[in-house]
Amino acid sequence: MLAGVTHLTSPEELAAALEATGYLPDEGLATAAYLALAMHRPLFLEGEAGVGKTALAHALAEVTGRPIYRLQCYEGLEASQALYDWDFGRQLLHLRAAEAAHAADNPDALEASLYDRRFLLARPLLQALEDSPSVLLIDEIDRADDEFEAFLLEVLSDFTISIPELGTVRAETPPLVILTSNRTREVHDALKRRCLYHWLQHPDFDREVAILRRRLPEVTEQLAREVARATARLRTLDLLKPPGIAEAMDWAAALHTLGARELDPDTAARTLGAVLKYREDTERVQQQVRGVLFGA
Repeated sequence: MLAGVTHLTSPEELAAALEATGYLPDEGLATAAYLALAMHRPLFLEGEAGVGKTALAHALAEVTGRPIYRLQCYEGLEASQALYDWDFGRQLLHLRAAEAAHAADNPDALEASLYDRRFLLARPLLQALEDSPSVLLIDEIDRADDEFEAFLLEVLSDFTISIPELGTVRAETPPLVILTSNRTREVHDALKRRCLYHWLQHPDFDREVAILRRRLPEVTEQLAREVARATARLRTLDLLKPPGIAEAMDWAAALHTLGARELDPDTAARTLGAVLKYREDTERVQQQVRGVLFGA
C-alpha cells in the first residue's frame, strides 16, 4: 500500500487520478510514477522543455494530498541555498535585546539561544524532510554543478540532514522526489542509479488534442486538432526551441482569445509568438508559414 495514497493500488488507478487533475500520462509514465511512490525511490524525468516534467510533480502532489517543495537548480547553486540558512537579522535583534535585558552575563547560554530553531530559515530540501510526507521537486538538475550533484546524492541516500547546532533531521516518510532534466548536459550515472528513470517525449497527436481539450475546454475541437497538428509539424523542423505542450496550450489560448475557431495562415503567422520563443525560429516559420504548417 502507498503511504498517503492507500486508495491507489495500480498504475492504472494512478493514471486515472492524474487525469482527474488535468494531467494525462501515458502508460509508461503512470507506471514509473506509481513505482516511485510504492518503492520510495526518486523519479528522474528527462526530456525536452515543455513536455510536462514539472507539471507531473504538481499533479502528484495534488493526487497524494502532499505539500510540494520546489528547488530550482542553476549554475553555482550551493548546498546552503538548498538546505538552510540562519536568519542573521533576527539573530542580531535577539542579541541586542538580550544585551539590553542584561542577559549577556551568561555568554554560553546567549550563544546557544542564537542558534535556536526559530532563527533557522529552512530551504526546500529541509522543508521536504520536516514536512513529511511531501513531494520534493528538484527542477532542472542538469543546470547545477557537479559538486551540487554529489551533495544531492548524499542527501537522497538516507534522507537525513545534519545541522551542527541542532542535530540531525530525518524524514519520517521519505519524500516523493521528482528530478527533472532538459539534458543540457549529462547527469552523472551515480545520481541516475539512485533513481527510477523515465524519458518524456512529446505526446502523440490524439493525446495532445485530449490535453488541449482537457486544459482548455473553451477551445473548439477543430481548433485543438489544428493546433496539435501544426505544433507537431513545427517539432519536425530544426528549430532552436521546438514547442512543447505548454507552448501548444499558450497558442490555442491565444487563438481562442482572438476569437478563432480554426487555424488559418494569417492568424497563425500573427500568433507565432505564443508558440515560438526565439526570433530566428519565428522569422523562419513566418517566411514559409503556409508550407510549414498547412502543407501548401
